Amino acid sequence: MTRQRAPLPSRLAPTPWLLLALTILSWGGNVVAARAGAGEISFMALICLRWLIVCALVFAWAGRGLGASLAELRPHWRYMLAMGALGYTASNAFMFEGALFTSGINIAIIPAIMPVLVIIGARLIYGAPVTGLRAGGVLVTLAGIMVIATRGDISTLSRLEFNRGDLLELAGSVTYASFTLALRERPPLSSFSLFIGMALAAFVTSLPLMAAEAALGGFVAPGWRGLAVLFYVSVFTSLVGHVCWIRAVAAIGPSRAGVFQNLVPVVGAMLAVLLLHETFEWFHAVSLALVLGGIYISERLGR
Repeated sequence: MTRQRAPLPSRLAPTPWLLLALTILSWGGNVVAARAGAGEISFMALICLRWLIVCALVFAWAGRGLGASLAELRPHWRYMLAMGALGYTASNAFMFEGALFTSGINIAIIPAIMPVLVIIGARLIYGAPVTGLRAGGVLVTLAGIMVIATRGDISTLSRLEFNRGDLLELAGSVTYASFTLALRERPPLSSFSLFIGMALAAFVTSLPLMAAEAALGGFVAPGWRGLAVLFYVSVFTSLVGHVCWIRAVAAIGPSRAGVFQNLVPVVGAMLAVLLLHETFEWFHAVSLALVLGGIYISERLGR
């Protein structure tokens, strides 16, 4: 008989806010990982290999209990394949590819539209209520992202030009917003089983893209620094971050959880200051205040 894990007591079970905090910290660390490993590993190799590592870690940890999870997933394999391809492969492929063709300001600004897309999508598809204060909170958080993306010089926005990279970044944002909304239709599976299914799907769907990258001469094998980046994005960005995100969305819904995504670039900037010794500027403080204030308005006043 397979030994079942006892559920955590209610006082020890993670709250949605703790899950969101772990998600934001894990994803915010991507800023440090990306800067430390730029040019050390090609982007499709990073996407494919990280999901291979995640699957290996999950299989090693789950052991014999994995068979039950895989059997549970079998009737829902189409949903798993679509979600893994959508949220874990396609969105990252769009964003990493787009980063080759556009400016850093655009890369920071365009993904900030994801929470807005989630709230609009939740309203149009599911009829989720959106109060005026909640909408106002989203706008305040977006203002915070604009401040940090433009380094306090809002006039920079008037000089933006959209190119191929911008369209790819926008496609990545729309793709991940769609993934977040589709989590509402998740089958009655545990977060662990759901993550296993989507991780396997991400690895399978990223294999042909990595093969195409190699065929076109773009494959870059990782060195020591590239391996360190691969380790971080595998364990924290992919495993810890996504499991916590799935559970948080299941607990409070996609529109409420989506607002917290605006904290990711702010936390990334803070980690860059602490770990990469970058200078903390006044606009970082303004951005952080706006993002936190917008979340407070949306979550506390806009319910």
